[in-house]
Amino acid sequence: MEWTGQVYADVPVVAEEVYIEAGADAVWELISDIHLMPKLSAEVRDVAWLDEATGPGVGHRFVGRNAHPSLGEWETVSTVVEYDERRRFAWAIGDPAHPSSVWRFALEPTGSGTTLRQEAQMGPAPSGLSLAIEAMPDKEQKIVFVRLREFESGIRTNLAAIKRLAEQEK
Repeated sequence: MEWTGQVYADVPVVAEEVYIEAGADAVWELISDIHLMPKLSAEVRDVAWLDEATGPGVGHRFVGRNAHPSLGEWETVSTVVEYDERRRFAWAIGDPAHPSSVWRFALEPTGSGTTLRQEAQMGPAPSGLSLAIEAMPDKEQKIVFVRLREFESGIRTNLAAIKRLAEQEK
């Protein structure tokens, strides 16, 4: 990722994609399972469906427990905002109409496999990062850039693991 000079109010997005030599069904089973994320992510520690939901669907909510060396530990409530089976799965953290972030997977059949894209949108609502920005407003662009780089690194790790798992099950 190159320096963009973005600030939080820009609602920046970072995205990566990978080709997986496996069908969309196999990839979908992995990415739509929220319980896989704690196994892949350096930050997500635990997730659990809320409101008696047992799986994803638009409007279904889940709690996530997270930890980061610089940001500490925190808990979020996410709402599934997109659920188009074998195509798109996205959740908004916090208020779905004004989230602190949105995370999304998109699948596209490609040849004999699937192209998987993951993206993360920062903002527009305040997040834990907002505290660091408020404490050091003159460093906002650097704070946002560093966090986006962390998102990018996490996404690459997620995609590599999902690729490995899907291709093993093929």
